[in-house]
Amino acid sequence: MQKIIAEMCTVVGRANVLIGEEISEEYAHDESLIVDRHFPEIVAKPGSVEEVAGIMRLADKERVPVTPRGSGTGLSGGCVPILGGILLSLERMNKIIEIDKDNSVAVVEAGAILAELHKAARAAALYYPIYPGEESATIGGNVATNAGGMRAVKYGVTRHFVIGLEAVLPKGQIISTGGKYVKVSSGYDLTQLLIGSEGTLAVITKVILRLLPYPKASTTLFVPFRSLNDGVKAVPEILKSGNIPATIEFLEKLGLDAMEEYTGSRVPLDSTVRDKAEAFLLIIVEGKNSDDTFRDADVISEICLKHGAIDALIPSQEKTSHDLLQLREKAFYAAKDAGATDLLDVVVPRGEIAQFVQSVHGIASKYDSIVTGAGHAGDGNIHLAVIEQDPDKLSNIRKEIYRVGKSLGGAISAEHGIGCGRREHFMETEATPIIRVMRGIKKVFDPHNIMNPGKIL
Repeated sequence: MQKIIAEMCTVVGRANVLIGEEISEEYAHDESLIVDRHFPEIVAKPGSVEEVAGIMRLADKERVPVTPRGSGTGLSGGCVPILGGILLSLERMNKIIEIDKDNSVAVVEAGAILAELHKAARAAALYYPIYPGEESATIGGNVATNAGGMRAVKYGVTRHFVIGLEAVLPKGQIISTGGKYVKVSSGYDLTQLLIGSEGTLAVITKVILRLLPYPKASTTLFVPFRSLNDGVKAVPEILKSGNIPATIEFLEKLGLDAMEEYTGSRVPLDSTVRDKAEAFLLIIVEGKNSDDTFRDADVISEICLKHGAIDALIPSQEKTSHDLLQLREKAFYAAKDAGATDLLDVVVPRGEIAQFVQSVHGIASKYDSIVTGAGHAGDGNIHLAVIEQDPDKLSNIRKEIYRVGKSLGGAISAEHGIGCGRREHFMETEATPIIRVMRGIKKVFDPHNIMNPGKIL
């Protein structure tokens, strides 16, 4: 190990190598509620793609595991060094290299922070709409997990905006895929293959992203329903109306109460309406001007009222709209503060949300536990906060929820990824031929299994 440390210092400089007590606890975990802390032997902080390549050549030669890491905001243990070895932190590679207005493109290093990209794009009157709710995340981490978020219903997820990558393979070769163009038909699409691979195939070092014109106006609606079923039934008609919102989120009453308690904000609902409501839709419409967004909001309000909405609140003040969005953004932290022991992010077809949530409530009742949901009604992604201290019960609840999700045509994770926290369930629920193909791809990229071993597979 001393030899490896000495060589690592040669590659990135002693100031950028942490060992022993120099390694703080932040490098031993992410935000997952179910993955234990694991410390690496070395934290290496490269400042260039060439230094990343040097680290990978050394790791491959010595057969040392490498765990790439961004900000550590993930929820599945994807950046936790469960086998020790080298934690490769991209925190120094954080530049926004270029905002290309002519091509509506951003070029950023993998350690660039999402909030900084949003700010830089807006200064150029451009828009990067991916918004997973944690702006301190890195772009490389978003790409590695194919992050989604609240605007996916209109704009899609990370993979819909990545048009090129620079990455370092396990043996240290530097590759570039894609470029500043929006379509290509030249061989296998390695860009898309690396997106969502959670650092198991290569280290992403640079990203080229497609940008959009910045929307000049937005209008927020908060719609209470007597039941989630009523709310969910309104969603397909909203989408078919042609007025596709940027955001359609659903919240259950218990979850909303926890969010209000955590943030100190309160939704300005009449007490009579609040008492009747069991579920809510948070809808945000974006457009070219206020007239357009208000007109779309009126159409959506009528659809919701037709489907049994108790009311349709359109805040007149921008601060109220901001507070509503902040409530939903803090859902994870509110659940954690309320004692959640796990947070799931199952996805099912939109039309199956009500059936899925009803089944989840049945599972919670069976185990005398608490499971409450909030999620992306527009794309079928349901976030479930589970409060259950008994590990056996928690395991059974998780398995049964995943089985129901799969039976309804869904998958066990929509945006958090598999990491090591969901690996067992992924292996149990995914088809054997698919696992076999994935293992084959992994072996081609990483024959010595040094790239983030123990994640996904």
